[in-house]
Amino acid sequence: MQDVEIHVEDRGRGDPLVLLHGYPGTGADWAEVFDLEGLSQRYRVIAPDARGHGGSTNPSGDFSLRQCAIDLLELLDRLHVERFRAIGMSLGAKTLLHVATRAPERVSSMVLVSATPYFPREAREAMRAAAATVHTPEEWQLMRSRHRHGDAQIEALWRLAGRFAESYEDMSFTPPHLATIRARTLVVNGDRDPLYPVELSVQLYRAIPEASLWIVPGAGHGPIFGDAREPFVRTALAFLDHEDTGIASRT
Repeated sequence: MQDVEIHVEDRGRGDPLVLLHGYPGTGADWAEVFDLEGLSQRYRVIAPDARGHGGSTNPSGDFSLRQCAIDLLELLDRLHVERFRAIGMSLGAKTLLHVATRAPERVSSMVLVSATPYFPREAREAMRAAAATVHTPEEWQLMRSRHRHGDAQIEALWRLAGRFAESYEDMSFTPPHLATIRARTLVVNGDRDPLYPVELSVQLYRAIPEASLWIVPGAGHGPIFGDAREPFVRTALAFLDHEDTGIASRT
């Protein structure tokens, strides 16, 4: 994988289920959503840290969601995983859009939480503000507990928000491009998401051929933690297992 080392947790022996975390998190965040020990009784659970996050390195400093997708496909090749299910949250969901359009035959089904076809004005303004934030000692302590490669890694992660804000090519999915996706897809978004308005989830739902849509009432960005955890786990796993979820579907 060139000069990048990708840290990954790989457990269980069932069909592969890839879990992709959000920004600026790590694969370990999924323990706040799933009982990973129980999940690994049903699936082979593969939870990598994106380049530059957690235990993964990124010596060049280059970062794009497109490159994260390439990293993932190369990692899965090394793990001898050809076809897989996947769940992605925010950064992870956007990475999955690149994976599912780059190698549509490899993704059988996926759950996209807080995804978007492009970065709207609301998201760019929030990203610029985040990049300019002066972080507290408590925020530094939290980040140091999650990311293993020192303060330079953390500073690079915080600067990344500003790079997202000025990027216009990495996330630029058109309906014809999204129409190449073959995976059964569940699009999940909170109806109070300050970054990605509901209209963008509807765009994904209309463009992806085998899509279902779940708009979570009263929820913000990443409606999978806390009180939202149990209904998300139940609905996401039912979808991946081809059970009736009672949500809007194009299939």
